[in-house]
Amino acid sequence: QVQLMESGGGLVQAGGSLRLSCAASGIIFSFNDMGWYRQAPGKQRELVAVITSGGTPNYVDSAEGRFTISRDNAKRTVYLQMNSLKPEDTGVYYCNADGVRTSLFASPKAYWGKGTLVTVSS
Repeated sequence: QVQLMESGGGLVQAGGSLRLSCAASGIIFSFNDMGWYRQAPGKQRELVAVITSGGTPNYVDSAEGRFTISRDNAKRTVYLQMNSLKPEDTGVYYCNADGVRTSLFASPKAYWGKGTLVTVSS
């Protein structure tokens, strides 16, 4: 059973920083993209940042220049460094791993973590 566990959320003042981590556990043969999504109160879940297996990052416009996504494939962990946080960054942040195979011949699947709450006060 593949599981993703996020950590690092919390309450921070506007302008502050937080670093989120997401570690994958279980039997994993390979996986592709890993990403962070955010769900603000009353809104749909949206992509914040994604990083390919080769380390190429992509960001939503609102995160560009403030957030940095990185991954450690050996540790099967993805990080999101968030700087210059704004109240509109508030929400539950979910980790996603795409194209996860538990063996060479297994079908690829996507997995989600349970989320970690980030609250930015003004």
